[in-house]
Amino acid sequence: MKAEQTFTIKQTADQTGISADTIRYYEKIALLPRADRKDNGHRIYRQKDINTIQLIACIKKTGMPLEKIRPFLEVANTADADPAEYPELVDLLKGHRENIINQISSLEQVVDFIDIKLAEGRYRRDCSDENQDGVSKKRWGEPESKPASPVEMRYFSI
Repeated sequence: MKAEQTFTIKQTADQTGISADTIRYYEKIALLPRADRKDNGHRIYRQKDINTIQLIACIKKTGMPLEKIRPFLEVANTADADPAEYPELVDLLKGHRENIINQISSLEQVVDFIDIKLAEGRYRRDCSDENQDGVSKKRWGEPESKPASPVEMRYFSI
């Protein structure tokens, strides 16, 4: 029988793109289970640990706080998990998705503002959803986004 391959913390960090310090932190807060140790005390990781770290990194890129990631990891470690069995997680993910869509919309307004500034060589007064001729640029199916606040607009003033 072939022994399961193990990895050092450095190898795990290299494979996941997550620093060794961050991996240790995830263990400390119990987001990851405590790593097994060699006789010399060095941590050893298995492929399932690497998969879990990659899942954490993927969800974290969406801006989800670590504490909200925990339930997803519990489900991910359940064999043959059916999302229908976890409606609260589905709702959480849908709400998080909606927040991301709103953030994208806000960022698109900023990009539009920058494009106009670069093209025309002048500033717009706001980042509203209307272009210069008063026509709404809202795309079908996108959520309503709010205009940039005066505080946000200070970042773009001279």
